[in-house]
Amino acid sequence: MSDYQPVNCSDTLPFTKTAGATIAGGQLVTISADNTVSPCTTGDHSIGVAAHDASTGQRVTVWPLDGVIHETSPQGVVAISAGNPVIAGTTGLINTGTLATVAAAGTLLGICTKGGTGGTSKAQWIGT
Repeated sequence: MSDYQPVNCSDTLPFTKTAGATIAGGQLVTISADNTVSPCTTGDHSIGVAAHDASTGQRVTVWPLDGVIHETSPQGVVAISAGNPVIAGTTGLINTGTLATVAAAGTLLGICTKGGTGGTSKAQWIGT
């Protein structure tokens, strides 16, 4: 994946953390230890999207979620349509679910603004 830039970040600035595992640019990341991030897994509470590749122990720049339009691959062959809720999927990718369920679980990351299907196209979504 290499370098990653959101579709639209308005006036939002990224922040840096330490990589707790190998991270690819464009992967969703979650806090895994003090000031440390690792790729998300299904249902994690993501804090942002990695801006570039990083190995364990390296500094990694992270784009926050709120109000930023991201473009991420859905996991596997999952299809996410515009208007669907977005949650963390496997290996830093995205997935979807029922809005009421993911909101109640606290795993809602955002809403899809342009649909995509894993393995063929990326979905665009805005963080909430």
